[in-house]
Amino acid sequence: MITTAQSLIDVIRDAQNAGTAVGHFNIADLALLKGVFEAARAINVPVIVGASQGEQDFMGTRQLAALVKSLREEFDFPVFLNADHTHSLAKAVDAVKAGFDSIVFDLSSLPLEENARQTRDAVEHLKSINPSVLIEGEIGDIGTGSEIHEDAPSQTRPLTTPGDTRHFAETTRIDILAPAVGNMHGMHKSMVSGRESKHLDIGRISEIKAATGLPPHSTWLWNCGSGSEAGDSCRDQHCAYQHRAPSGVETRFGARARGAGRRSRPL
Repeated sequence: MITTAQSLIDVIRDAQNAGTAVGHFNIADLALLKGVFEAARAINVPVIVGASQGEQDFMGTRQLAALVKSLREEFDFPVFLNADHTHSLAKAVDAVKAGFDSIVFDLSSLPLEENARQTRDAVEHLKSINPSVLIEGEIGDIGTGSEIHEDAPSQTRPLTTPGDTRHFAETTRIDILAPAVGNMHGMHKSMVSGRESKHLDIGRISEIKAATGLPPHSTWLWNCGSGSEAGDSCRDQHCAYQHRAPSGVETRFGARARGAGRRSRPL
């Protein structure tokens, strides 16, 4: 039986090395939390539960953290808590102080340099509160919302470039990087009916991985979701983190920045 001896980043690294994935499931109430937790225990795998700003407002940020902590301690089982798509430093601070294991600090709607500046400042502040918390930064346009979208997929949405990725990761010193590589939030109606699929650009993922120049101990994360025809190729790239939302599966790609977890490193 697995236990809570490992940290979240250790669990993700082990998954990458083993060619497996760590599931991430958003929750909005106690029933969903217990369902995800019991399913993970039944098959003896670690799991991440996520809560967006709206879900935290509904359940209570501290209350949710207390629930996850109580499950982890009572059953000695590795369940981790992620603050999903946090758009303000104040909300991120609340989540870190409450005991969340990771924060998605999402300012991807801003121009790259402003996004990098504010994300870097957030990393420094959040790490001063808890040096072990993992911070994810986002760049590129992958849309918003996990619902079923009415409009057709955009064929002109640009992908994140390897150069921008390296600049952003090195500037901000984030733990996890989420660029746009053909992924998107939610699903279009045409995807539900099977007429369209998400298409991850595996070549671009490889270019981004090479461009960052990260050391061997770094952890690379992909979210390989349903609605994508790139699952097998994504697994070939050592997918380690699968993000599921209530109305579908979101596809996201990330990279652990060099030196993460050091007390002196700002993130």
